[in-house]
Order: sequence, then C-alpha cells, then structure tokens
Amino acid sequence: MLRWGKALPPAPAAIAAHCPRIAPNLTMKAPQTSDQDASMTGHSRAHAPETLSPSPQTTASLQDRIRQLPSGERYLYELLSLIKTGDLTVINPSGEAFQFGVPGSSMPLCLQIHNPNTYDRIFAFGSLGFCEAYMDGWWDEATNNLVELIGLLYRSNAYGKARDRFTLGLFLKVMTQRLRTVPTRIQNSRQNVQHHYDLGNEFYQHFLDPTMTYSCGYQLQESDSLEQMQLQKYELICRKLALKPGETLVDIGCGWGGMLIYAAERYGVSGTGITLSVEQAKLAQQRIDERGLGDRIKILISDYREIHGQYDKFVSIGMFEHVGKGSFATFMEKAAALLKPDGVGMLHTIVTQSTERNGAWVDKYIFPGGYAPQLHELTQELWAAKLPIAHCENLKPHYAETLKRWAENFSAHWPEIQALGDLYGDRFYRMWYLYLQSFEASFRYGGLHVYQLLFYKGKPWRLAVPLSVELS
Repeated sequence: MLRWGKALPPAPAAIAAHCPRIAPNLTMKAPQTSDQDASMTGHSRAHAPETLSPSPQTTASLQDRIRQLPSGERYLYELLSLIKTGDLTVINPSGEAFQFGVPGSSMPLCLQIHNPNTYDRIFAFGSLGFCEAYMDGWWDEATNNLVELIGLLYRSNAYGKARDRFTLGLFLKVMTQRLRTVPTRIQNSRQNVQHHYDLGNEFYQHFLDPTMTYSCGYQLQESDSLEQMQLQKYELICRKLALKPGETLVDIGCGWGGMLIYAAERYGVSGTGITLSVEQAKLAQQRIDERGLGDRIKILISDYREIHGQYDKFVSIGMFEHVGKGSFATFMEKAAALLKPDGVGMLHTIVTQSTERNGAWVDKYIFPGGYAPQLHELTQELWAAKLPIAHCENLKPHYAETLKRWAENFSAHWPEIQALGDLYGDRFYRMWYLYLQSFEASFRYGGLHVYQLLFYKGKPWRLAVPLSVELS
C-alpha cells in the first residue's frame, strides 16, 4: 500500500457498491493536484466528489450502454471491451459502473475516472493523454496497482490498439518532442541526460540501493535484497568479462561508479567511467575516493564519441537506450576502437520486441531522446563493427523485480523526497510512480526485455573467457 504522506479520504461509496472485493482494502487515494498543475493540458481540474451514489444498473447489454455514450467515453470502453481474461470495473465521474472481462477470473481492478475530460484526452492523445491524465489526478486505480492495470491493457491488446491509432494532435506533439531531443547531436545528448539523471543525488539515494545502481539487478532468490541483486549483477558481468588483476576496463554510462568500484575491489582492475551527468560524476568520484580507489579509477564527464584510448575490457550498462537509432553504428565502432586486440566487451541494454521504441509520454517526461533497440539491430551493428557475439542472455524477469523494489522504496521514502524541495510535489510523485509501475508492467507482461551481449575483438575466441556463467 502506498504512503502519500498525508491523510486521505475513505473510498467513495460507488466503489464500495460496485467493487466490493476491492473497497474493504482501500485506505487512501492519490493526493489531489492543483488547477495550476493541470493548466498545461488546457483543462481545469475536476476533483472527484468525496462520496458518489451508484447509478441504477440497466438491463441493457454492456455494448448497448457503450453505444449511447459520448464519443470519448465510448472510445475508451470499446478498447477495454477487448479484455477477455481479467476483472476490471470502471467507475465514471457520475458513479456508473462498467464491468470488463470476467469477474473473479483474476485480481479485481477498479479504474476510477474522476474528471470527465479524461475521455477526450485519451481519445485525442492516446497513451500520452492517458498518462498525463494520471499525473493530473484525473483517474486512479482503486488500490494504486498500476502494474496489474497496465499489464491487463498489454495482455488484452487494448494498449496496442490505442498506440497504433493515428491522431494529428499526437503526431504533432511527438514530432516536436523528437526534433528537440534527437541524440545524434552531442548537445542534445547532454540535455537529455541532464533531464533525468541530474534531478539530484539525494533524490536517487532515497530509492536506489547502497551501491547507487540504476539498472537491472540479478535475482537468485526471491528473498534477495535490492543490494544483493545489484552485486550479483556486477559479479555476473565480471565473470563474463573474465576480469583479471591489472586489466583495464572502460565503462560507458558509468552512473555513480558502482560497476567500476566492484570490479576494482573484487578483481583488481583499473578503469575509466564515462558519464554526461555532472551530478553523477560528482558523487561517483566521491565514492571512489572514499574507498581509496582514486589512483585506479577516474570519472570523465564526456560524450562517448569524444573519448580515446584502448582498454582490455569494455562495458556499458543501461546507456545504449539513449544513443538513438542514427548512432547505433557510431557506438559499436567506438566500442571496437576502445578495445585492445583480443579485447572483450559487454553490452547490457533494454531491448524491445515492439515497433514502439520510446512511447510519447516516456519521451516527453522520463527519457527524452530514448530509443530502445530491437535485438537484430544490435547483432547487425556488432557484426558490422567486427565484434562477433560470444554469448547472449535475456534478463527480462530480473528487471521487473528490480523495478518493483524501486517503486516500493520510492513510495516508502516519499516524505523525505518531498522535503528536498518544491520540484518534488504531488504531480512529480504521480509521474515517477507511473514510470516505475508502467516499466515493471512492460517487463513483466509487455514487450520490453533486457539483454547482455558478450562480444570480442579479433580472432580466434580465447577459451580463457567463458561462454556461459552460473552464479551459486
């Protein structure tokens, strides 16, 4: 259950009437958002009433009821009618309930629409409108379980139908955003990184583990802590790279230096970390110096295209998604140039099986300029750069578990985060909670995967570098 940091009203009467399996567990709902916060959408904020009286149920079929509704509301319910397996109740602002799927077939979910403008916003802007409406407090899931709600939309293909629907308004918003953030220009790459990663080290410290790792962990046991998962991920990578004392390692997109610190302490390597985030570099260097590793590890604030030198081993964890399709070949060529002959590299990146590379909402609010590759694009570009692939592993379920723990930490530490400054208000909370929950749903139920690709430079493949690794 989420902690929103304030006392909240009980569940509306309509939910208690129409969602009896859900209502007894409700102790809160999302914090209210001001009219000023919603002004960017062009709609005024219409709060849900404290109590709603359930409307009399008609004897007409669901489809007959839907056909009589205004176009925006009708469009949403037609999408939700694709749900064949699942249990979703929608309560509109008038208190009317609409049931989709099969009651009792799975975890009951209840979508509360507080603001009637939600429907037209979704109709006009698809998933972008749906997500912005959530940020503005226009709708909620009664138990704040966005993972299962979004997962249901994935499994029923309701999300896919909405994604593929063309609207001029959405097209113009998407194109304008992409032109501003395309990462083929180094300056755009810097701005894109700063948008997400320079929110402040204190902010990230409240929901990441002590290693300050902001990428997929590796779970061996269900009881693994977030820190254990991240250390196990580092160990997995070190073994795949077959690191040895005295070797050199370059980390492109090094974050707060967790990988380099682990490799230096456990495997005796020295290395260089590359980041575009000033905030990350500052804390990374501090953490390195505190461990007495300043003579072996250095952090550079630089674009990967600007660095030179050669290293025994190469790693990049969770950075390739920010490169952009136009720079795939450039990145792989740079990886080849940075490796010594017979060098070995590891690319750890999100991969999508969808034609959607970065959703409109994610591109606008979370990862500007992001572009998730497809697996065949990675293999083609590695081959073209003369970097044969030795091993490939999919960590899809591990990222779902990582995101689950981040969301739990984020919610538990929200009062401390909110105290950091005015930036961290209710709208920010809803934006980040939706980001963490929707990405968990994408890895758990949708088309997002995360792959580790082990590659090498030169022939033949050296048997001293293992093709497979098991952790015990």
